[in-house]
Amino acid sequence: MANRRSVVINGDLGGGKSTVSKLLAARLGIRRISVGDLYRAMAAQRGMTALQLNLHAELDDKIDHYVDQLQGDIAASGEQLVVDSRLAWHFFTDALKVHLITDPTVAAQRVLGRPAETVESYASVEEARSRLASRSESERIRFLTQYGADKTRLRNYDLVCDSTRATPDQIVERIVEYLEAPPGEALRPLCHLDPLRIHPTARVRPSEALEAQEPIAVGYASPSFFVIDGHRRLNFAIRAGRTLVAATLVAEAEEKIAGLSCDRYFAANATGS
Repeated sequence: MANRRSVVINGDLGGGKSTVSKLLAARLGIRRISVGDLYRAMAAQRGMTALQLNLHAELDDKIDHYVDQLQGDIAASGEQLVVDSRLAWHFFTDALKVHLITDPTVAAQRVLGRPAETVESYASVEEARSRLASRSESERIRFLTQYGADKTRLRNYDLVCDSTRATPDQIVERIVEYLEAPPGEALRPLCHLDPLRIHPTARVRPSEALEAQEPIAVGYASPSFFVIDGHRRLNFAIRAGRTLVAATLVAEAEEKIAGLSCDRYFAANATGS
């Protein structure tokens, strides 16, 4: 492959970072580094589980600083890598930055089935979903405090992929397509979203479905995506059973659409259909 950029992949627990990063590294024939593996090795040296070390890191920022310095040194080496890390996008400035998103309930179901030494113990999907959201928010605040970096801001990334129903192989294919796109043709950020998770803001009759090459234009009012332009294309993707549809992010958070913030635009226009 002519493009020698590293690829960094982040996302919350249950999003599929480990599986996607392993498949991508094998596809590209380059080395993979996992910060989760680094944490597990550090935990073993201290006689702790990875979960215990993660919880300890929330109270002792020396652990995060050590891991973050290590990521900075690796980024400075110039080696082409696939990196599985929640914060690598902040350190690998020239890498392709991929953010994986997942329906919170699906993520909770995935995490619920993992070994107890790697995640907290949950009694139900509802508890897992609530606790994962709390941990993610705690992490977001920690990154904001330490680096001024907001992991939930989609404009921090080049590519956003939804792993709710898409297979890891499908996501890897989208990443490789982006890497191979001619310079100047790749959009930022480009999203590949589950069409069933995009809210319409107008009603479209089934007969108006239309397959087209252009991505759907979407807005993002966390945690919801909504259509700004492309209802017929979305309708076609749903009827065709697609698990991913290409979309470009037009606005998020407080950015304006027709004079309204994304939250207000979504509240005023989402059809709920």
